[in-house]
Amino acid sequence: MQSLLEQVAAEQLWRFPGGVHPPTRKAELSKKPIASLPLPDKLYIPLRQHIGVAGHCLVQKGDHVMKGQPLTMADNSMSVPVHAPTSGLILAVTEHTSPHPSALPEPCIVLEPDGLDEWRERAPLHYSQCSTEQLLERIQQSGIAGMGGAGFPTHLKSAVQQQVELLIINGVECEPYISADDALMQEQADTIVQGIEILCHILEPKAVLIAIEDDKPAAISAMQSACHGRQPWFIRSVPTKYPSGGEKQLIQLLTGQEVPAGRRPIDIGMMMFNVGTSFAVAQAVLHDIPLVSRIVTVAGDTLQHPQNVLAPIGTPVSDLLHFCGFQPERPQRVIMGGPMMGFTLPDLSVPVIKTTNCILAPTQQELPAAGEEMDCIRCTACAEACPASLLPQQLLWFSKAKDTEKLDEYNLFDCIECGACAYVCPSEIPLVQYYRVAKAEIREQQREALKAEQAKARFEARQARLEAEKLERQRRNEQLAVERAAKQSANAPDAVAAALARVKSQQQQTPADLEAIKAERERKKQLARERQAEKTEAPANAASATDPRQAAIAAALARAKAKKQAAASDSEQVHPQQNQPEQTATKPAETAAASEASDPRQAAIAAALARAKAKKQAAASASDTGQTEQEQAKPAETEAEQATQTAAEPADTVKAEPAPDPRKAAIAAAIARAKAKKQAEATPASEKTGPEEAKPEQADAASASAAQTEATEQPSDPRKAAIAAAIARAKAKKLKETEPK
Repeated sequence: MQSLLEQVAAEQLWRFPGGVHPPTRKAELSKKPIASLPLPDKLYIPLRQHIGVAGHCLVQKGDHVMKGQPLTMADNSMSVPVHAPTSGLILAVTEHTSPHPSALPEPCIVLEPDGLDEWRERAPLHYSQCSTEQLLERIQQSGIAGMGGAGFPTHLKSAVQQQVELLIINGVECEPYISADDALMQEQADTIVQGIEILCHILEPKAVLIAIEDDKPAAISAMQSACHGRQPWFIRSVPTKYPSGGEKQLIQLLTGQEVPAGRRPIDIGMMMFNVGTSFAVAQAVLHDIPLVSRIVTVAGDTLQHPQNVLAPIGTPVSDLLHFCGFQPERPQRVIMGGPMMGFTLPDLSVPVIKTTNCILAPTQQELPAAGEEMDCIRCTACAEACPASLLPQQLLWFSKAKDTEKLDEYNLFDCIECGACAYVCPSEIPLVQYYRVAKAEIREQQREALKAEQAKARFEARQARLEAEKLERQRRNEQLAVERAAKQSANAPDAVAAALARVKSQQQQTPADLEAIKAERERKKQLARERQAEKTEAPANAASATDPRQAAIAAALARAKAKKQAAASDSEQVHPQQNQPEQTATKPAETAAASEASDPRQAAIAAALARAKAKKQAAASASDTGQTEQEQAKPAETEAEQATQTAAEPADTVKAEPAPDPRKAAIAAAIARAKAKKQAEATPASEKTGPEEAKPEQADAASASAAQTEATEQPSDPRKAAIAAAIARAKAKKLKETEPK
């Protein structure tokens, strides 16, 4: 079995399925030289002119640029820059109609040429002394993309890791009218060969195969002369058949090998470049001339001088047509590309880009417009003409139904959009247009799916990060808990030892030590009680210092307390054991008197009790010392008057205080009346000798009872309490005046 190189050397050719034979209409154009187009008034340079992403714009309105100066920067591997086709002024960076079947506006740089055509500084390279990386960098920075129509970045296509068995240079222009590559091979064969040598330096193929259609004899002769003596280089003349210029079809035609569906030629050891791409590579490396112009075939019966024109990138189509003597008719169609794969332009301001190889302006008789679409008659002519061995009829149905799964199953993306199926369709169905729309929709869905997948990946990464942080926090908390537990366990023996030591020291204490501890505790308790008493008496003393009536009340209470203490001390000296219960009973009374000082009703009750006790004590003292009853009654009356004043005066000063419980006040008043009555009954007969002597005491008790009754009957009104106190004072004063002197 022959190897690939042996088959190529044997000049053997194969066939590919399908294909059509439309009229070529190239003979007239192939005999004319390439014309140079004068600089137009304005150039519209799209930022993206290839398969990939647009570069970052480097200029702005008002900038002056030189010829060959980069206008965008390639900041992505799928991006190549665009350059200024001539020197001039940047008028704007704006939206402009794109050279695309959709005709959607795209960002463009509007350049006004200054007519000087001044170049920037250039730095040619000697490719034999450069590394592969340097050459690929120069190719990318020169903005070179595939010139055969696909527009794939050349530096990416050349940067392969697989071994290249065969390098194929495509000089097959199979579409009618187009002869740009034919003219280029006739006039620039030597430069094309230099570009092939640079590509061989990068790829290191085992053989080079140049394919040219047999209807281009001048181009074949020129290339044979330029390649003379180079081995193993082969030039093959292939039969004229459309679409023999397709990448996969040409490989099958030259080698008999078929590129698998969804794969690339490099997967079977082959690489293919267009002759225009080879020419641009030589210009970029050897002369540092970026891709700023290209050869465009301008043809059609509405033109007086159809020819191949070297046009700057960004030239409006209208300038090319007028340069060739355009005489439009109505209606007039202008097609960018050939009659098989081209598309009708929406207006003539659309610019020439790097992949533009033909502008066609036919008449209606020359190229009739497609008729009205009719129903498919299932004639299978489209399937027989398809060079990719697809089923165009099924693809049409699935495209209309937008069934992406079936479209993928029937290999829609293997369609090269050659238009052979639409060319032979008797129903005038624009099959290629349906396929293009379906491909665009699928690509959009894939982009959306990719975005969703990326968003999902970001979300999952975030969730994983949060979970990892949570686990890390738990781990740290557990570690801290272990450290705290270890610390506590380490300190536990010390705490236990300290507690045992305290217990042991307490057990070793002697009775004397215990007594000392008890005495110290009692002393501290006494100090605490004294401090508490000081805190309690401090507000009362402060209030007494500011209010003379309260001071008088406090003084009366102090005198009564002192008198009681003196009487108690005297009784204790005579009968110490009998007086002990009385002392015990006196303390609560004193405490009650102190607490009642701030309440007018309780003060009245306390005053009545004080008068009764004073009377009793005075009677006891008189029996012991022999004093007269008149002398004994004076201090009691004085104290009663002071107590009455004390009971009345606070009532005037505590108007804002809330009233106490009336039931408790009534009970206290009843107890006071009962005590007074009991004391009166217990008085000896000797003390009741005169009615005059009994009157003050009865008056005092009556006034106290009346005051208490009035205070208890009207507990809720402090003004009435004040009135009752004033009445009590008046009665006491009247009784005092009526006393016998």
